[in-house]
Amino acid sequence: MSSWEVTVMKINTLKRHFRESFKSLGRNGWMMFASASAVTITLLLVGVFFVIILNMNKFASDIENDVEIRVHIDLAAKAADREKLESEIESLNAVNSVKFSSKQQELKELIKRMGDDFKLFQQDNPLYDVFIVKTKQPTDTPKVAAQIQKMDHVESVIYGKGKVEKLFHVLSICRNVGLVLIIALLLTAMFLISNTIKITIFARRKEIEIMKLVGATNWFIRWPFLLEGLWLGILGSILPIVLISFGYYSVYKIVEPKLQNNIIHMLDISPFIYGVDGLLLVLGVCIGIWGSSMSIRRYLKV
Repeated sequence: MSSWEVTVMKINTLKRHFRESFKSLGRNGWMMFASASAVTITLLLVGVFFVIILNMNKFASDIENDVEIRVHIDLAAKAADREKLESEIESLNAVNSVKFSSKQQELKELIKRMGDDFKLFQQDNPLYDVFIVKTKQPTDTPKVAAQIQKMDHVESVIYGKGKVEKLFHVLSICRNVGLVLIIALLLTAMFLISNTIKITIFARRKEIEIMKLVGATNWFIRWPFLLEGLWLGILGSILPIVLISFGYYSVYKIVEPKLQNNIIHMLDISPFIYGVDGLLLVLGVCIGIWGSSMSIRRYLKV
C-alpha cells in the first residue's frame, strides 16, 4: 500500500470518527444534554469565582502598591545633607523610587485634604521636608523603613507600623485561600463531569463491547468518544462565557465609575474578560476529553 493510500485511509477514518461523534450526540440527546449541563453549571461557578478572586487579588495589589514610606527630614539639614540622604536611600536594593516633597508642598496637600482652616500655617509652616519612598516589593516596606531610620538627618519614618504588617498578612491569607478554593472547585468539577459522562458511556457499553469483539482497536473505539467529550466541553462552555462576559461588563460599568477617586480598581474588561472566556473554553474542552477518556477506559478491557 502506497503512502498516498495510507494518507487517504487515515483521512477517511478521521472523517468517520467526526461523523460518528456527531451521530452519537443526536442518538443520546438526553444523556448528552445532562453531561453538557453539568459542564455548564460547573464552569459557570468556576468562572464567577475566578473573576471574583482575580479582582480581589487586584484590589490587594492596589492596596499594597499604595503603601509608602514617608521620611521626615531633620529641620536642621541643609541642601547638601538632603542630597546625601536621598543618595543613601536610593542605594538600598529594595528601594524602587524616592520622591522629594518640600514642606510647602506638604502644607498645600494638607490644606487640600483638611480644608482652608490650615491656611493659618502658611505664615509659620511647622511641617517637615519629606522623602516619599516606594519599595520594589510592598512587603519590604518595614525592613526598608528600619534601615532608613538609622540614617543621618532623619527625624522620623512613618509607614503605618503595625497596621501594614497585619495588612500584608491578611492579604496573603486571602490569596492563599482563594487559590485553594479555585483548585478544589476545579477538582470537584472534574469529578462531577467525569461521573456524568461515565453514566452516558455506561448506557452504551454493549456497543463498545461489540466493537471490541469484532476486532476494532482501542483507539478506533476511543476517538469518537473523545470527540464527543470535546463537543460537550465546547457546548457546555458557551453559556458560562456569555453570562460571565455580559455580567462582568454590566458590573464594571456600574462599579468602576464609583471607584475613580479610590486606590482600588476593577480589572479592565479587555483583555481580562477575553482571557477568562478563553480559560473557560479550554477548561471545558479539557474536562470533556478527560472525562470521556477516563470513563471509556474500563470498557475497553474485554
